[in-house]
Amino acid sequence: MNNKELISALAAATGSKVGDAGRLLETVTMLMGDHFAKDDSVQLAGLGTFEVRKKMERVIVNPATGQRMLVPPKLVLGFKPHLALKELGK
Repeated sequence: MNNKELISALAAATGSKVGDAGRLLETVTMLMGDHFAKDDSVQLAGLGTFEVRKKMERVIVNPATGQRMLVPPKLVLGFKPHLALKELGK
């Protein structure tokens, strides 16, 4: 499902206009982004938890040249699904 399909499904499920559903989805993602910028996690009932994780710096090797390079630490977004959602996948 892409963004446009999600907005259409949200509009149909709530009985609202597509434009209103688009603004709602944009607001939700903006609010989630604000929390991620503060290193906060976002928990959605029945779906799971989105959290910012820190990846440590590491050394990688270019297989073609054998050159070693240092990859700096970075923040990545992780997702831990809710237990009920995990059970659906089994």
